[in-house]
Amino acid sequence: MLATQGCAIIGGGSPRNLDVISVSSPQFRDGAPLPQDYSCKGGQGNPPLRWSGTSGAKSVALVVDDSSTHGGPEVHWVVFDINPDTTELGMDDVPRGARLGRTTSGKVGYTPPCRTDGSYRFTVYALDAKLSLEQGAGLARTLESIASHTIARGRLTANTIE
Repeated sequence: MLATQGCAIIGGGSPRNLDVISVSSPQFRDGAPLPQDYSCKGGQGNPPLRWSGTSGAKSVALVVDDSSTHGGPEVHWVVFDINPDTTELGMDDVPRGARLGRTTSGKVGYTPPCRTDGSYRFTVYALDAKLSLEQGAGLARTLESIASHTIARGRLTANTIE
């Protein structure tokens, strides 16, 4: 349950006032369906993303989760220690030097969503430090580290899958 609590900390409200990051994708708009190519029925991997508003950060993290599951959010992807000068992520790509954490399923890397009625959040976090975590770090530990270092946050949400 700790992994869910960690996700709720960074996915939900925060007692701190955070700066806002603008997050977009050339493949879908906020509130629109996630193209099927980026789901478990497609083969494209993660969708491309772009963001701005991370100046002053020491690193950037990305968490993709489904906030609509009844047992709590299901995390589909965690990427951390992204260079703060990076402002976009290509399709089926991880920036050089970035690390991947474990997902809810225990896998490392993008785990494409399958639930057609899900609400998939692509959240970018500006952090005040690089995380001292190894590749494949556990979900709860990674989410707690991201939450404790977040200085700005932005989100792009896909409602359902095409």
